[in-house]
Amino acid sequence: MQRYLTWFVLLGLIAGIGVGYVLHEQQPAESWPEIAGYLKVVTDLFLRLIKMIIAPLVLSTLVVGIAHMGGTGSLGRVGVRTLLWFITASIFSLLLGLAMVHLLQPGVGLQLPIPEGGTAPEGSALNVKDFVVHLVPTSIFDAMATNSLLQIVVFSLFFGVGLASLGEEGTPVIDIAERVSHVMLRVTGYVMNFAPFAVFAAVAATITENGLEILGTYARFIGSFYLGLVVLWGVLILAGLLVVGFRVLKLLGLIRDPIVLAFSTASSEAAYPRTFEALQKFGVSKRIAGFVLPLGYSFNLDGSMMYCTFAVIFIAQVYGLELTWVQQLSMLLVLMVTSKGMAGVPRASLVVIAATLTQFGLPEAGLLLILGVDHFLDMGRSATNVVGNSIATAVVAKWEKELGKGPDDPVLPGSAAPKLEDQGDTEIGR
Repeated sequence: MQRYLTWFVLLGLIAGIGVGYVLHEQQPAESWPEIAGYLKVVTDLFLRLIKMIIAPLVLSTLVVGIAHMGGTGSLGRVGVRTLLWFITASIFSLLLGLAMVHLLQPGVGLQLPIPEGGTAPEGSALNVKDFVVHLVPTSIFDAMATNSLLQIVVFSLFFGVGLASLGEEGTPVIDIAERVSHVMLRVTGYVMNFAPFAVFAAVAATITENGLEILGTYARFIGSFYLGLVVLWGVLILAGLLVVGFRVLKLLGLIRDPIVLAFSTASSEAAYPRTFEALQKFGVSKRIAGFVLPLGYSFNLDGSMMYCTFAVIFIAQVYGLELTWVQQLSMLLVLMVTSKGMAGVPRASLVVIAATLTQFGLPEAGLLLILGVDHFLDMGRSATNVVGNSIATAVVAKWEKELGKGPDDPVLPGSAAPKLEDQGDTEIGR
């Protein structure tokens, strides 16, 4: 099913448009809300499935990610420099998504009615004091029961750091957490198998109530996001030029195939082996590539983070809701942390966005507006993740003076080409 899921989602999208158009044209206007209500039963079930997996998925993946991160402390300076780049790139990606969605305003003007019970009024009144107090859970079980994502993240941070500090003694617990994360990844895959039905019902319900005019909003949404990706690529390449020099252009040529693979499969994970090989050819030492690149897949998903801020504000625009700047800055902090440790999760951005909507009192049904076109956006952000992680690895290698000439380049005096034995693969610790 997973192999053909994209085609089924596309089929559901097309069928939803057709069915919605027929219902909108042939049924009286007063019956549109009732018809849409029946269709939304399917989408409501899908939303509940998404919410069902949020807490255990975030808890297990984040604990494992932090525990492994703590295990790399022996690398000292390399770890600090790597995290410095990741944090800087993450903050910029989130801010760029926020700036682009406000500048282009792809969702403004649609003014969809807010679904009944779709918002949490207390979330809209969130202030700095409440935000800070709400960070710490009184009970992890209560936080998981209510899907309080921030509280789950705080507990995971403490638990992961404590687990990493135990060394070998903590290994059995880390193994259990990894097994739980693998189970939750499998469950997430099962849940996503229902996406075509949810897409069909969501699109059909939306067009039944609003007509085909809403499709123009989708076009603006996709176009605006890809324009934002172009800007992000430009900034990442410029940063690479400033540190690595014009050789970064050769790196882009070497990772051309991994970029195409990530774009066509909508999975940056699928491109990992070829990206690692390309970095070796570029001259990055195996030690640096084997450390920075795997961490980047958990902590440096530039395209995905930009999409999170872009999508959340787009949903708010569609429903005519406004978030204060304090709320938006709080949202950036939430996304900055919750986007970490989610590598390999199918449609991970959707899970993060769903939790963020709940946190800030935005309609959960807004997730269904972007679900039908999410794959086409995922293609762009997956390719961007490959570019961001490749440049990050090259930059850290340059800082550590472990960026030699590639095997196809002439070896200059004072520089060393990577050894042939460093051209192999490496394991990805998750």
